[in-house]
Amino acid sequence: MINYWWVTRPKRKLNAVPNVLAALAQGALDKVWAGQRDSHLSFEAALEANGIKRTGDRRDQTGGGARTYGAWLISLGLIFNQQGTNQLRLTLAGEAIMNGASPVKILTNQVLKYQFPSAFSLRQSVSVNRRFRIHPFWFLLKLLLDNRLCYLTQEEIAKIVICEAENESDKCYEHIVKRVLEFREVGDACLAPDFFQLYKPSKGDVNPNHPYSHLEDTANTLKCWLDYTQLTIYEEQKIRILNERREDVKELVSHTLPLIPRPDEHEYFQRRYGLDPWHNKDTRNLTGTQTVTTAMIAELLVKKAFVECSLKEPIGGIDTNLIERISESTGVAVAQVEEILRKNYPYGSIGAFMADYFELAFKGTEKCRQFEEATAAIFRNVFGFDSRWLGSAWSGKEVPDVLLVSGTGGYQAIIDTKAYSCYDLPSTQRDRMIHHYLPNIAAYSDSNLPVAFFSYIAGGFSNSIANPLAKVTEETGIPGSAMTVGTFIKLCEQHAHAPYSHADIKAIFSVGRKVELSDLDMADNLMAAERPQD
Repeated sequence: MINYWWVTRPKRKLNAVPNVLAALAQGALDKVWAGQRDSHLSFEAALEANGIKRTGDRRDQTGGGARTYGAWLISLGLIFNQQGTNQLRLTLAGEAIMNGASPVKILTNQVLKYQFPSAFSLRQSVSVNRRFRIHPFWFLLKLLLDNRLCYLTQEEIAKIVICEAENESDKCYEHIVKRVLEFREVGDACLAPDFFQLYKPSKGDVNPNHPYSHLEDTANTLKCWLDYTQLTIYEEQKIRILNERREDVKELVSHTLPLIPRPDEHEYFQRRYGLDPWHNKDTRNLTGTQTVTTAMIAELLVKKAFVECSLKEPIGGIDTNLIERISESTGVAVAQVEEILRKNYPYGSIGAFMADYFELAFKGTEKCRQFEEATAAIFRNVFGFDSRWLGSAWSGKEVPDVLLVSGTGGYQAIIDTKAYSCYDLPSTQRDRMIHHYLPNIAAYSDSNLPVAFFSYIAGGFSNSIANPLAKVTEETGIPGSAMTVGTFIKLCEQHAHAPYSHADIKAIFSVGRKVELSDLDMADNLMAAERPQD
């Protein structure tokens, strides 16, 4: 029995979940799963073909790797074994991901609802101690909001929280806060004398060279799952609430989540845990048998290919290029691919790509080029700009990262990306915008359209960012702004369902300060007021 919080981790990050789910849909969905080696091997082959699992990684031919990934999806409430048929089915949350909904939105919902006990945690092969009656990620967010703590380290989570936080009572919560503060004072000296007997690994003995490694591994995975929600940030070995999401987190933890009952009943529990954000109950009748047709197989292939594409690039809509690429990769006729895509993904899909894009905004120089290129792709694919990444063609020259040209809006604009969590636009960077980027735009742009705005997109900004922005505008006469990656992602999501014109984009990016979420709400209200009334 495991006597600490534990989560399975074939991959520590959740970014791969949509691809794994798509591979499962191709190789094992609606088939008998338990004890069926052929289904397991089919799923494993699909994982290898997608580059999720290394080819030749198998220790045997029993499909053990596939079962590990299947368990991952079960633990997140995305699939379940249907009682009676024993066939593998998608929950509503799993269906939503396959149908193009934002994986970040779906998986954030699943992570926050994650609980002990669950149908997964009580499995004989897992067996997390039943003393835990808690939503672990909800509890961690509550701790991170506490002004007595302000942050958590991976070590604090490993040695204190996942071992001692049993429930969500005030008594337990205060105990954990006290214990974390005590650990900060005296370190390992505050741990129980029989700590390694109480919290030994689930398999094998304690590693004498790294005695806490099994707990640290779990804590690291919890940290990665929290990061995926875009609510937290990990910097300088500390996990903190992202400043601009603080109010969102306060709202989330202000409501106590009820524990889903009957975790011993697999299908009952999974169908309730696996509710997507748009449903209160799963009323689907899945007992009828279906004859698998060539049309159904084609749709699965096209959906899988679309999910793979959406992880690599933002897809703002269905166009000829995308249809032809998917037709070529799947062998499904162009006309049939178009019909499937337009039926299932009429607005395209940007949410899957945004999970990786969010991470890039905090990587510093390590991933700056990818962040620049991805930003250019979003303005092109999502908002329809003639968007050009300038990095490679102008190496060594004083040019911004991204040039935007809008024929319909009658302007061009400059975007500079900064992959930092608290960018303050220092004087050297400010002067580049004043003396090089804006006045010399003719050197790297073949457009004669006027420059409408400049903007910086970053993980986050200092509170004083408005001052250097105002200095640039004062010197050049061109309005500007700063936009966090979280706000930019929200802009993209809202655009998918209520498109912004290039005039709207110009107004949003010309506010002369950091763009707030309230600015997007205001823009939406203005757009709604201007729409013709029925």
